[in-house]
Amino acid sequence: MPERQRHGASIGQPLTRRDGHAKITGSARYSADFRPEGLAHAVMAVSSVARGRVTHLDVAAAEAHPGVVAVITPENAPALAKSPDLKDNPFAFRLDLLQNDGVRYANQPIAVVIAETLEAATEGAALLAPRYESEAVSVALGAGEVFRPETIGAGSATDEGSGDIAAGMAAAETRIEATYDTAAQYHNALEPHSSVAEWDGDRLTLYTPTQALWIAKGRLAGLFGIPQENIHVVCHYLGGGFGSKGFITAPQILGIMAAKLVGRPVKLVTRREQMFGPVGHRAATRQTLKLGATRDGTLTALDHHTLTLTSRYDDFVEPSGILSRHLYAAGAIATTHAVSRADIGTPIFMRAPGEASGSVAVESALDELALELDLDPLEIRLRNYAEVEPISHRPFSSKALRECYTQGAERFGWASRPRLPRQMRDADGLLVGWGLGTATYPAGMMQGEARATLRADGTGLIETAAQDMGQGAWTVLAQIGADGLGLPIDRIELRIGDSNLPNGGLAGGSTGTATSGTAVDNAAKGAIAALAELAVNDRASPLYGAGNAGVTAADGRLARRDDPARSESFGEILARAGKTSVEAKGQGQGDPAAQKTYAMHAHGAVYAEVKVDPDLGQIRVTRLVGAFAAGRIINPHLVRSQYYGGMIWGVSLALHEHAVLDPRSGRVMNGNLAEYHIPVNADVPAMEAILVEEHDPHVNPLGIKGVGEIGITGTAGAIANAVWHATGVRVRDIPITLDRLLG
Repeated sequence: MPERQRHGASIGQPLTRRDGHAKITGSARYSADFRPEGLAHAVMAVSSVARGRVTHLDVAAAEAHPGVVAVITPENAPALAKSPDLKDNPFAFRLDLLQNDGVRYANQPIAVVIAETLEAATEGAALLAPRYESEAVSVALGAGEVFRPETIGAGSATDEGSGDIAAGMAAAETRIEATYDTAAQYHNALEPHSSVAEWDGDRLTLYTPTQALWIAKGRLAGLFGIPQENIHVVCHYLGGGFGSKGFITAPQILGIMAAKLVGRPVKLVTRREQMFGPVGHRAATRQTLKLGATRDGTLTALDHHTLTLTSRYDDFVEPSGILSRHLYAAGAIATTHAVSRADIGTPIFMRAPGEASGSVAVESALDELALELDLDPLEIRLRNYAEVEPISHRPFSSKALRECYTQGAERFGWASRPRLPRQMRDADGLLVGWGLGTATYPAGMMQGEARATLRADGTGLIETAAQDMGQGAWTVLAQIGADGLGLPIDRIELRIGDSNLPNGGLAGGSTGTATSGTAVDNAAKGAIAALAELAVNDRASPLYGAGNAGVTAADGRLARRDDPARSESFGEILARAGKTSVEAKGQGQGDPAAQKTYAMHAHGAVYAEVKVDPDLGQIRVTRLVGAFAAGRIINPHLVRSQYYGGMIWGVSLALHEHAVLDPRSGRVMNGNLAEYHIPVNADVPAMEAILVEEHDPHVNPLGIKGVGEIGITGTAGAIANAVWHATGVRVRDIPITLDRLLG
């Protein structure tokens, strides 16, 4: 196999986003921007009760509106080939697609109105005036029957541990027990869920925001009973996904059903308030931590129990305890989960599912233990540093967490932190506090494919149905492809976001770049090998007889390894062979042997500074320093952007996001962006992200670890600990709001 340009002009460079110009000029077309000829508009009518059935819809009034084309109800909904409640794979979440009159949660779709204009569809939906036969609801955590689920998260074991917890607690010289609540958080990406659907017989073209084009295609093929090859899903640009667009949702499918019913293209876009229910959320949790330690701070026992909510009709369990399985060393570890059902939409994956909610509890508890032992928070973390994964005892494929602690502490100035709270004030009299949180996230891979083409004009084409939801795939895949093909990046054309391309896998779980990037790299390797095969077997080539292993590729040329002066351009090789191009496909998937042998995680440390008004309890995060080790960095500029985004979400988790459900009706009382608080510019602190060097020979051929989610983990806990350090008040109900701080 010819050697390629492994550390060339593209990989490792802080290149700006290739898609940036299209986005800032408005030429980037998001899913809802497509307007096929004859487009109609659809609007969902949603339930105002959380449990019961719809007894009446004034369909006649809606149909009498001059702009209304049709109304879909359970009476006339297009037939489906498969029940939307069928659970034939772990990620086939049950969907509400107007198959009956039942209501399972507030904001559930109960009808769809199709009209010539958006305004007419909106007015038609209002005219439906639904009536209900409602039942008593339960939305509180633990209010219903509590049971042990079969699995948690993406199929992980419900309970897992090692050692004897009772013996570990008995051997402890210091013990703490504390319970931490985290609030429900609802998906609210800048781009809401939408679909622009067009049928041509039994062939469907769909423009929709999705993190997984091929997964969406497979789900739709099953529901509508048509071959996957009859479905074309397009999503060139995605305005945020964070897990909610990993699997196609009911509103998107209802738009497809509307197009089928009326026989013309239909656009359906969820309203902002309709995001609260049908498209998933992070469930509320109640986590009980029991820690035991010797007087020097060595953990003898770590017991992490999570109680969370799921819907009454489906299962997804927020895996908050999963973080405790691989973060700190302890003599004994137990992680258990329980769940209760509620009249809510089904929870789903949300950025760092489990690790985000779990880390704020674990990091807070560890600081509480450090206080009991009169230890610095950094010191207690170092004393319980896991040299191998605690439960499995597998070695880490790489781990530079010590360096993260050290570099972050030095940059932040941690050494001057006073041990006791309420010791620092700024010039305005505000209380100042400093906190620390450890960050970690698994370094996983899924399966993906790519195709690479070398063309006679000296350009390369990379094709994969990967998705860019903001992480920078438009840029980093081109960088990987450029170096793999031995070409400058300005000679690379990249095509993504289209299901007619090779399956790029899922942009989720911090696996996107590792999966699709490895596929691109392998495809490029295959294309160069095919080109080299032509040259080394051509007597007219200066490379004749070198063999594939004796050829290198760089700057658009192949050269002999033993005599670099003997080279020729890609175009010359192809021209002499009478070809316009060569191409190859590549796979991206993890190595099962390596995954079984090694524990694979990215790590980091986040240091936070907060300022608190001593009279009003108002909290501001004023400084965040995060130091992260995540294997090989393809683009430092985009990696820092991902870290910043994750850290800002950590601010939101710690201080802002909190869905409030009415216990009487089950409705979300703050289902809008005016009252569902997320950080705005004034809430975003000065931030710094340190990229700690780390080389991982085992995680995948490129040595890549994902960075999209790790920034949340550690940040929320660091902020909670900083609030305690500023005020001396430990708030265990997250988010930390001024009423909880002063109360």
